[in-house]
Amino acid sequence: MLDAKQKLLNRISEDRELLVDYLRDFIRIPSPNPPGDTRDAARHVTDLLERRGIPFRIIAPEGTMPNIIATFDCGGPGRHLALNGHIDVFPVGDGSGWTKDPWGAELEDGRIYGRGACDMKSGTTASIFAFLYLHELRHTLRGKVTLSVVSDEETFGPWGARYLADHHPEIFGDCCLNAEPTGRTTFRFGEKGPLWLRFTVRTHGAHGAYVHRSASATRIAAQVIGELDRLTELPPSELGNLTSTLDAAIATADEAWGAGAGQNVRRITVNPGLVRGGVKVNMVAAECVFEVDIRLPNGLDDADVRREVDAIVSRYPEVSYEQILYNPANWTPPDTEMAEVVRANAKAVSGIEPIPVVSLGCTDARLWRYKDIPAIVFGPSPIEMGGVDEYVETEEFLDVVKVHVLSAYDYLSRPAAPPDLLRSEADR
Repeated sequence: MLDAKQKLLNRISEDRELLVDYLRDFIRIPSPNPPGDTRDAARHVTDLLERRGIPFRIIAPEGTMPNIIATFDCGGPGRHLALNGHIDVFPVGDGSGWTKDPWGAELEDGRIYGRGACDMKSGTTASIFAFLYLHELRHTLRGKVTLSVVSDEETFGPWGARYLADHHPEIFGDCCLNAEPTGRTTFRFGEKGPLWLRFTVRTHGAHGAYVHRSASATRIAAQVIGELDRLTELPPSELGNLTSTLDAAIATADEAWGAGAGQNVRRITVNPGLVRGGVKVNMVAAECVFEVDIRLPNGLDDADVRREVDAIVSRYPEVSYEQILYNPANWTPPDTEMAEVVRANAKAVSGIEPIPVVSLGCTDARLWRYKDIPAIVFGPSPIEMGGVDEYVETEEFLDVVKVHVLSAYDYLSRPAAPPDLLRSEADR
């Protein structure tokens, strides 16, 4: 490695205890979404920026969900790099099933446990420290860096990155580097698209012994859910070179995310995640409401699926539905400059060369891709993401820090493109 990059690696090694302690303190600050109150977690970030003398802005269209933006210019002309991460995490409910304190950040056998350990307080920590290390070297670099640390990501809510995208386009830049979970063996250049639908079933209802008097709303719901499951049989679109790239990643995706993950990248998945119906066991249910999370592969959109859903619902006069969320599937060319930089630095750091994959889940990186801005994601393993005893391996966390610091350094060390190749502000 070049001498400057080796010095960065040495600095990260010297800061090992600092990095681990910062992450553990971050995890100890509850920030579940819902309800989404991230004020204390945001203060953990701004306190560090203040100690390092870094100016920042707080953008909080919803007072309990602040977003933090910090930026600096480098010593010469170049590209604008965006670093992005979120500070809200999944809820833990009453903590049932956990063998560790969800907010304890216990360090045991090389793992840091707690809600948000892998999704994504470790990744956000990597982005924050990449920003800080590069700030120290800013006079030797080219271009500009913007860090956005946001709230309201876990529910695709309107008060985090979505708000910034609509009202603060200065966060976008020319490329985004994000540290959502991926594992060492993969980096993400695209995502499937979530389509959330809410169904309502209404019938007359009756006494439980008088099933001849009324259809059951819960029974009808079960039938509709069964029919919706057949959406998984819809064939994926042929996407040329993208198809071959995804097919080549099947085995690696299975290894990184669990058996079956690779096939699910190219197919529709259906999850009836929430079902509420009935009042009492000895009553025929008069109402049932259920919400379904449908994930669309690249090449399919909501209209393709809605046609099939409409056909199913038309057979059940008691059923209506509404769309409550849709984000189109998206992707960045898997050989874009940042992809190649991340790939090379990951291999140099861990000896493992990650391969390009499309994510099963959805991240804020999609907002950059919707604007045709390259967005590459590389972070820790997602295996326990959102589950009980969520954890991040300490060494993997430190590797993510190294890869992000080195990749950002490489991107900002290269000369700016000729003016005619740079997109204008209006194009952005």
